[in-house]
Amino acid sequence: MPYFVYKISPPRQLEHLDTKERYQDAREIVRGRRQNEPRESGIEYRLIFAKQQGEAERLLSIPRDERVIGED
Repeated sequence: MPYFVYKISPPRQLEHLDTKERYQDAREIVRGRRQNEPRESGIEYRLIFAKQQGEAERLLSIPRDERVIGED
């Protein structure tokens, strides 16, 4: 299955940038884009592992819960 690279602009607007077969290639694209993007822009770059582009977009459009690291 391929890795899809996306640019996510507020408000949750997805833009497909690339598709790679190797995780390392997709990761390099995302890291490079993140370094060149100012944090204040609100733009995110994500990669996702999916069977098809439609599935990747569906998974990325679902809001993620806040990450819980430990319990208080």
